Amino acid sequence: MMVDWVSGSNWSYVAIFGVAVIDAFLPIVPSETMVIVAGTLAGAGDLSLLLVILAAWAGAVVGDNVSYGIGKFAGEHTVRRLFRNEKAHRGFDWAEVQLEERGSYIIIIARFIPFGRTAVTFTAGYTRGLPWHRFLRYDIVAGGLWATYATMLGYLGGKQFEEQPWKGVVIGLGIAFGVAFTVEWIRHRRQRREPVTTVPLPASDGDDDETP
Repeated sequence: MMVDWVSGSNWSYVAIFGVAVIDAFLPIVPSETMVIVAGTLAGAGDLSLLLVILAAWAGAVVGDNVSYGIGKFAGEHTVRRLFRNEKAHRGFDWAEVQLEERGSYIIIIARFIPFGRTAVTFTAGYTRGLPWHRFLRYDIVAGGLWATYATMLGYLGGKQFEEQPWKGVVIGLGIAFGVAFTVEWIRHRRQRREPVTTVPLPASDGDDDETP
């Protein structure tokens, strides 16, 4: 079905853009898969490599900014009600910590983590700690890197297997999943290594523990 959506038609670029937008705030839509398929077709000469990258890039940035806007104007309570499961809430908790400790560059890293990009973009909006103009600068870089990476995975596979482009799709998806798994593994490993800090109890106002 994905290959049927992305063909040699000019409508393919519209489909790439639309799916990339939706995937930013509804991460059940496989935008990365679609971009890799489109890159494979570009490698086979059916689509323009540059237009595939631009469509995916524009869709990613627009979608991320929709997430940011929802987080900013709807607030944390509404966002967490939209994503009710425990895993999603842990993702938002993680995003809050990352934005506070590591700053805006986590927007770039999270682009390559499944659901990570969704959690970070929503959280960046409702935490109020990241102005939109700063978020936009980092998000443009993140979207461009992601779009180029996913498209080129498919493009190189398409060039290698012009007669059997499905092989290029399979290889591209395998590499993409491998990268996502590695990033996620590193994230969990760093979390386990971080020391647990304790908050000291406040001093008592009374004199119960003092010797008269």
